[in-house]
Amino acid sequence: MRDILIDNRAFLREDCGVVTGNEFIKRTKRWAKTQGLEVRLIAAHGKGSHSTLYVGEHRTTIKDRGAEIGPGLLRAMLRQLNINPRDF
Repeated sequence: MRDILIDNRAFLREDCGVVTGNEFIKRTKRWAKTQGLEVRLIAAHGKGSHSTLYVGEHRTTIKDRGAEIGPGLLRAMLRQLNINPRDF
C-alpha cells in the first residue's frame, strides 16, 4: 500500500479507491471508534438526499449516500471532520 498525493496538502491511501457516501460513513465510524469519538448521522438535517454526519464536535454534509465522492470533496469532508487523510 502506498500514498497518493492529491495536492501538496493531502494524501489518500492507494487502496482508498472509489468511496461512496455509505463507504465514507462506514470508514468514518471505524476511525472514530479508534479515537473514542461519537458518530451521529442525522438525515433530517438536509434537503433531499443530503444528511449531516457529526464526529465528536465536527460535522460535514453527506450529499448522497449511494453516489461516489470525488477526491476534492473527499479531502474537504475529511478536513471538516479533522481526520488526517493518511488515517482514512
